[in-house]
Amino acid sequence: MGADNMKLTLKIWRQQGENTKGQFKTYQVDNVSSHMSFLEMLDVLNEQLVSQKEEPVAFEHDCREGICGTCSLVINGYPHGPMQGTTTCQLHMRHFKDGDTITIEPWRAAAFPVVKDLVVNRDSFDRIIQAGGYISVNTGQAQDGNAIPIEKDQANHAMDAATCIGCGACVAACPNASAMLFTAAKVSHLAQMPQGQVEAAERAQRMVAQHDAEGFGRCSNVTACEAECPKGISVEHIARLNREYLTSSIGSTK
Repeated sequence: MGADNMKLTLKIWRQQGENTKGQFKTYQVDNVSSHMSFLEMLDVLNEQLVSQKEEPVAFEHDCREGICGTCSLVINGYPHGPMQGTTTCQLHMRHFKDGDTITIEPWRAAAFPVVKDLVVNRDSFDRIIQAGGYISVNTGQAQDGNAIPIEKDQANHAMDAATCIGCGACVAACPNASAMLFTAAKVSHLAQMPQGQVEAAERAQRMVAQHDAEGFGRCSNVTACEAECPKGISVEHIARLNREYLTSSIGSTK
């Protein structure tokens, strides 16, 4: 466990942009409290750099509550750090000790080009979701949420998929940089709800096609994606995506 007033060595990836060459730079940071979050520790580093007239390290963050998924860093080789089921912003410095060397990198994937330093462009995820479309059936006035009965286990499985925050840890963990767990979660969520059945076949086809067009790799069942997912999304959803895709492929040949 960590202690107050820790001194750490940080090896951080610095890169000015997508088309520039990056490199690791080493920094020393002290007066780090074990009560700090990982991002608060980076705030301390940046305050130090600014005071020294150096450019601060660019990294993403928003809610800092483990909800939005923007705090995407590879820490000592692990997406979001060494604690399972935890986003970077919820990782605390008590899990490190005085004198540690910590290596911090951005997500590594061709489909996630580096914007600057530790920030990557994840617009490819947005385009996959957009390719899935929306529920276009004309239902008239909106129905009450409890008006459509859904079997409890089925609703629970759909909610499990819906907890995906789109952070991209699955891509960073996969040796093929596959985004199949993300794509599967988005398909599986709607595939298990009656409201999502209207366009289920087209959705699976379009989202998988967009996944491939973005340059993500193929799934080879390494399951590192599940192990590193901060929300514990199961690879069972990939199996469901495969069934949805196969069913829609057969149906499209009729």
